[in-house]
Amino acid sequence: MDKLKIKLQYLLPKLWLTQLAGWFANKKAGAITQFVIKAFAKAYKVDMNEAKESQFQAYSTFNDFFIRTLKDGVRPIVEGDDKLALPADGTVSQLGLIQDDQILQAKGHHYTLKALLAGNFMLADKFRNGQFITTYLSPRDYHRVHMPCDGLLKEMIYVPGDLFSVNPLTAANVPNLFARNERIICLFETQFGSMIQILVGATIVGSIETAWCGMVTPPREGIIKRWTYPQADKAGAIFLKKGEEMGRFKLGSTVINLFPENTVQLNKDLMNGSVTLMGEQLGSIINVAGNDNNAISE
Repeated sequence: MDKLKIKLQYLLPKLWLTQLAGWFANKKAGAITQFVIKAFAKAYKVDMNEAKESQFQAYSTFNDFFIRTLKDGVRPIVEGDDKLALPADGTVSQLGLIQDDQILQAKGHHYTLKALLAGNFMLADKFRNGQFITTYLSPRDYHRVHMPCDGLLKEMIYVPGDLFSVNPLTAANVPNLFARNERIICLFETQFGSMIQILVGATIVGSIETAWCGMVTPPREGIIKRWTYPQADKAGAIFLKKGEEMGRFKLGSTVINLFPENTVQLNKDLMNGSVTLMGEQLGSIINVAGNDNNAISE
């Protein structure tokens, strides 16, 4: 059965399915929408007690339901300037050391920093031998993504790509999965240097949005797009605090975080398969010395 599922990943018209799903998810279909939302919530055991709007009637579209907000205080943010917060609810797919430029995707499968970062070898060099964590958001999870630390946005890159489903099965069977799927790369300057947070698209993920730009995809124009942002003391600078929302998926997918060498230590309690709650401790900052750009301010 698994072999058939993987074969279908290559054969199915993924872009067409995703566009169709996006169209439906944005439709206000009254009783039909309510029926589908309730059936989905029951099938995936969605905990509506955490949602700010716990009644299904509050959601006029499927996408409104997917990007539901949580009640205040449901996800407390780990305290301490040296503590990193988990960016999303989900499950740890992989985490650990980047071996030179090799990132572990699944047992027996690696991909390169250069491929993940769309061939940008200068950016990739900043993260050689650093740390990474890959978090998978299932359909039942809270779909908003938050900052693991304070950060000044330096650059955003949209990379067009395929739309393979992202889950443990495809991670173990589709080579270079995260480096071939559509994704948005966000580069931040932090107190410990550069930090990257990547939002990876997938089949049926109707759109990916950021807090500062709104919807980034669609449209899907098939070209790499790049935006740069001002320094902290310039007009238009974008500074986000730890725990602040930075993006959202309209359905689940994957978040990848990259940290430079000798800057952070990941939480030793985290391992492959760990369930994550946004705001809990991802790790600790161990080195802020030697950064040319560690002076960031709101």
